[in-house]
Amino acid sequence: MKKLTLLLITTAFILTNCGIYKKAPVKDVPVNVDERVQKNIEEGRGIRFGTGGQSGTFDFASSNELWRASIEILDFVPFTNASYSGGIIITDWFSGPSKVENEKRMLKITVRFLTNEIRADALNINIHEKICKLDTVNDCSLKKISSNLENEIKLAILKKAALLQKNKGKKTAEEYRKKKPQGNRSLNQ
Repeated sequence: MKKLTLLLITTAFILTNCGIYKKAPVKDVPVNVDERVQKNIEEGRGIRFGTGGQSGTFDFASSNELWRASIEILDFVPFTNASYSGGIIITDWFSGPSKVENEKRMLKITVRFLTNEIRADALNINIHEKICKLDTVNDCSLKKISSNLENEIKLAILKKAALLQKNKGKKTAEEYRKKKPQGNRSLNQ
């Protein structure tokens, strides 16, 4: 019993001196609650509930260039799933070129968004192929294919997204110039 008590006291002493709880200098911690909350949010240390009707910042599909570019590039085919929150676009089956006369070849494209940044590894594109024999009812084979089409689609999406982002920057600059009074434009002239 004495060993257990000694062990518990030693453990408690060691844990209290580990430095788990750091004292914060008073000058670094704002006294006002709203300022403290804002500082914590800026540092990414918490969430805020009950904002009183204020809206937060969200990356909606209309402001994400990769998402908009993907929708525009794949607009030739209907979508079965276009979930922005899930980060995926799945097209419906569409007819593709067939090498054999009595077969029907269909393709399905899946675009997965791995990040919102416009870069080469931001997208994962898969193409599935469905080949059905025309003389039978349910004689179809499905498989994932690897082709240059995946890279061509990815490249087209990335180019379109880069253009959308560039135009967004121009549009933002023009809106800023419109809002800025004429007297303060001495640097731009």
